[in-house]
Amino acid sequence: MSGNGPGGHPCSSVYIASPEGHTGKSTVALGILRMLVATTARVGVFRPIARSVAERDYVLELLLADTTADVSYEQAVGVTYEQVHADPDAALGEIVARYHAVAEHCDAIVIVGTDYTDIATPSELSYNARIAANLGAPVLLVVRGLDRTPADILEVSRLCRVELAAQHAYLAAVVVNRCEPADLDRVVEELRAMEVPAWSLPEVPLLTAPTMAELCEAIGGELYSGDPELLQREVMAVMVGAMTAEHLLERLTDGAVVIAPGDRADVILALVNAHEAEGFPSLAGIVMNGGMLPHATIARLVAGLKPRLPVVTTKLGTFDTAHAASRARGRLAVGSQRKIDTALSLMEQRVPAAELLRRVNVPIPEVMTPQMFEYQIIDRARESRRHIVLPEGSDDRVLRAAGRVLQRRIADLTILGAEVAVRGRAAELGVDLAAARVIDPRDSPLVEQFAQEYARLRAHKGMTVERAREFVTDVSYFATMMVHGGLADGMVSGAAHTTAHTIRPAFEIIKTTPGVSTVSSVFLMCLSDRVLVYGDCAIVPDPTETQLADIAISSARTAAHFGIDPRVAMLSYSTGESVSGAEVDKVRAATELVRQRDPQLPVAGPIQYDAAIEPAVATTKMPNSDVAGRATVFVFPDLNTGNNTYKAVQRSAGAVAIGPVLQGLRKPVNDLSRGALVTDIVNTIAITAIQAAQEGEDR
Repeated sequence: MSGNGPGGHPCSSVYIASPEGHTGKSTVALGILRMLVATTARVGVFRPIARSVAERDYVLELLLADTTADVSYEQAVGVTYEQVHADPDAALGEIVARYHAVAEHCDAIVIVGTDYTDIATPSELSYNARIAANLGAPVLLVVRGLDRTPADILEVSRLCRVELAAQHAYLAAVVVNRCEPADLDRVVEELRAMEVPAWSLPEVPLLTAPTMAELCEAIGGELYSGDPELLQREVMAVMVGAMTAEHLLERLTDGAVVIAPGDRADVILALVNAHEAEGFPSLAGIVMNGGMLPHATIARLVAGLKPRLPVVTTKLGTFDTAHAASRARGRLAVGSQRKIDTALSLMEQRVPAAELLRRVNVPIPEVMTPQMFEYQIIDRARESRRHIVLPEGSDDRVLRAAGRVLQRRIADLTILGAEVAVRGRAAELGVDLAAARVIDPRDSPLVEQFAQEYARLRAHKGMTVERAREFVTDVSYFATMMVHGGLADGMVSGAAHTTAHTIRPAFEIIKTTPGVSTVSSVFLMCLSDRVLVYGDCAIVPDPTETQLADIAISSARTAAHFGIDPRVAMLSYSTGESVSGAEVDKVRAATELVRQRDPQLPVAGPIQYDAAIEPAVATTKMPNSDVAGRATVFVFPDLNTGNNTYKAVQRSAGAVAIGPVLQGLRKPVNDLSRGALVTDIVNTIAITAIQAAQEGEDR
């Protein structure tokens, strides 16, 4: 424990230190930050010694993007290398003072030690240890495993422990990063001799691979043609195209960049076409070196092909281009989403969060922040690991979200679409869909089975097998039939389709849960200190009293599924018995129906919003209620009120609105906004997986 947080309570911290450069310390720091944010309300980051004074520290910016405490970049920096060299003692005093200023805003802090970017000295780890001791922060030591045997790693770790102990720093645990994958278990076994927890992470080339944009900067290049968005794809290999086109094609690999002069028309055309062709690797780009451009006729031909593949030009010669490209190093930085997901996945799989957090003595939170709720959703989905079908395989956002879900093992996925097109576009985007199943409904052997079943289900509407075959090749119907038949546990759609197109098949095929005749929705409203449930804000325009009761009971169940203790407020413009009229009487009748159908469920209504949420108002308007002033589930009298209220709270109070989450169906189907971001899609997939797991437990 070190420092005091808000209200004077102790602030936990962990100091991430390493004895050398290129340990991948930022991977470990990001993973620990996410662990803390998932369990602690106000998490900050502190950099005792700035990486550079000439430019902003990209590691610090990466971590600040995930923090939940109100700490600016300037506040999060201690001193510069120059200050340390000029007067180490004075610099240490400044670091301690600035750290405690940050601690006043935090419940926990991730402290990231130096990166050996200045002139590295044997005393650098010693100075980091001295800082950690003065801040009262336990040290998490990060050691590089690359090109070392397990015995070598143990020796380095022991020397570091001696160095830490000499400065009275406490070693909490060791993470050995960038190990040979085959040595992971041997490394952990060897480090048992350290008598502190030790974990190992494998070397993953992706984390140090430059993007096309970073490589382009390294060679002083410019984009000649192609999709600028694809400049964010990682470069996994660099090749010099000095051989004939046919021999070059034999050596291509996924994610490779090929360097060739612009006047090698045969090579340029072969590469552009190979990238698009089925059966050939998906390239990261082409570099035309030497300042030469294709002949005008060839340039026109390439332009006519409309290649998405980035083609870059540089004035450097072949040797200089290859040398600069080979030295380009990728950064784990803000915007490097694939690297971020890979880093988080490594930490989630290899480092047990509960044990690590016990070592740094993290306090139990009294509030629930949006970030805590979001990360807990991801964790719960990962634990249940359900199978979700995504019908919209032609949407880039869905493909990117699918890659993130698979990378972090949130769910198993089936994606609908032409397999060649889906996997080809995913490869271009740098998305790994190897673990996903891709099905084209137009030629799937499941069509006949689905048609027979759909015709049976809709026989009362005159459906024939012949007509059913047409219906079930539609992606929404095909996906819904997969859920109905147990081939998937849930479905997420709507990024490229209307709500009606997404949920109509569910109404026809999946039907409602027993005891509920209304399909409705809720938004999970994440405020700064709690999560509330708002329903219905998306489906039922003007519910009857029976439908309102259905919405209330379904919303309470949904709340419970996500760890929210349901206390239901049936909202109206009047509280209690003071007013009568058609609208308030409907709410009053619905409240009685809820009490009859679920006598154990705390419910109050009709009640105004202020009386439902604010204890002081509740004392005056509904003093004897166990819900008033403490409501967690808010049921709106109609869609107009619900939709406007959730948007008003979202925009005016800065709440994070997750949803709409559909409820009342036998199996989960969830609809996305057509403006959904990749993160929204990932969260909705996680929510659907949790719903599916809960439905399985309830049956």
